[in-house]
Amino acid sequence: MKNKSHHARMRNLRWTTFLLVVLAYVISYFHRVAPATIAGDLQLAFHASAAALGGLAATYFYVYTIMQIPTGILVDTLGPRRILTLGGLVAGVGAILFGYADTLGAAAVGRTLVGLGVSVTFIAMLKLNAAWFHDRHFGTIVGFAILLGNVGSVLATVPLAELLRYVSWRSVFAFIGGLTIVLAALSWIFVRDHPGQAGLPSLRELEGQTAHPPHLGHWLDGLLTVIKNRASWPGFWVTFGYAGSFFAFAGLWAVPYLQAVHGMSRDIATQHTSLLLAGFALGALTVGAVSDRIGRRRPVLIGTGLLYLLCWLPLVLALPLAGAASYVLFLLMGLGAASFTLSWACVKEVNPHALSGMATSVANTGAFLGTGILQPLVGWAIDRAQSAHAADTYQTGMLIFLACVVIGLFGSLRVRETYCRYIHAA
Repeated sequence: MKNKSHHARMRNLRWTTFLLVVLAYVISYFHRVAPATIAGDLQLAFHASAAALGGLAATYFYVYTIMQIPTGILVDTLGPRRILTLGGLVAGVGAILFGYADTLGAAAVGRTLVGLGVSVTFIAMLKLNAAWFHDRHFGTIVGFAILLGNVGSVLATVPLAELLRYVSWRSVFAFIGGLTIVLAALSWIFVRDHPGQAGLPSLRELEGQTAHPPHLGHWLDGLLTVIKNRASWPGFWVTFGYAGSFFAFAGLWAVPYLQAVHGMSRDIATQHTSLLLAGFALGALTVGAVSDRIGRRRPVLIGTGLLYLLCWLPLVLALPLAGAASYVLFLLMGLGAASFTLSWACVKEVNPHALSGMATSVANTGAFLGTGILQPLVGWAIDRAQSAHAADTYQTGMLIFLACVVIGLFGSLRVRETYCRYIHAA
C-alpha cells in the first residue's frame, strides 16, 4: 500500500516539475528565435547594420555559452530548483529592460540578462529529468520536452508576426518578462530537486535496484572527471556544428535570407521558419523515442545528421525554392537538425549519474558557442559581400553554415555507443 502511495506521489510531483520547467524552456526558445521575426523592427528602432543586429542577437548566445559549465556545476551542487528560480528572475528583468530599451546599448544589456537567466533552464531541466524519470526513458522525455519547448520557437515566428500588427514588439517583451518572473516564483514553490527532497525513494529504489551513487568529492573533481573523459567531447562538436548552424539560421538569418534571395514576403518567410522549427520539434521527439526503442544512439544520430547536411545544399547553391518543395525542404531540414538532441543522452551515459549536470553542460556549450560565433560572423560576411545579386551577397554566409554542419557530422562519427545505459566505469 505504501509502495502504491509512493508511486502516486511520484507521478504528481514528476509531472508538476516537468510542466513548470518546460514552460520556462518555452520562454527560452521564444527569446532564441524572436530576433529573426523582429529584425526589421530592431534595425529601424536602433538604426543597426546587419553586423550590429547579429551582435545584438548573439549577446544571448555569448552569455549562454559562458554559463553552460558553471550551470552544470551549480545544478550538481546547489540543485536545479534554486538555479531555475534565480534564472527566471534574471531573465524576466532582462526581457522587460529589452522591451523598454531606447538605445542599442540598453537593448544589448537586456538581451544579455535574458541570456544569463535562461542559460540555466535547459541544464536544470536535464538534471530534473534524470532525477524524476527512468534512465531508459531519458531520450524520449528529453525529446518530448524539446517538442514542447519549440512551441516557444513557433510562437516567435508567424504568431509573433501577426501579433505585431496590433501591438509593438516592446509590449510583447515586457509581457514575457512579467510572465517569466511569475514562473520563477511557482518553480520555487513546487519544484523539488529529486524524489528524496519530497521524502520519496529514488526511481531505482522503487524497482528494487541500488540507487545511483552520489558524488562524494569536491565539485572540481567531478568537473575534471567529465572534462578528462575523451568520450565527453564528441557531443560538444555535434552540438557546435548542428545546433550552432540551426539556431543561428532559424534564430536570425533564415527570414532575411528568404526575403532577399528568394523574394518572399515576411509572412511567407516566417511560415518557412515555423515549419523548420516544427520539424525540429517533431524530430527531437522522434529521434529520442526511436533511439530508446532500438537501444542504440549512433545509428540514429548519424543518419539524421546526414539528412540535415543534405538539406543545406539547395540553400548553398541558391537553387529555386518554389511551391510545396520549399516547405518540404524546411520541414526535412528541421527533422535532420534534431539529430543533435541525442548528444545529451550520449554524454550523460559515458559519465557518472551524479555528474549529469556537468556532463550535459559540456555538450550544450557547443550549441551556444557555435550560435554565438555564427550569428555575427554570417552578418559580417553579408556586409562584406554586398552585391547587386542577393544570392551572391548571402553565398559566403551559407558556405559558413555548411562548413559548421560538416564539423557536426565528424563529431557524430566519434560518439561512443552507449546502448541507452550508463557505461561509465566507477
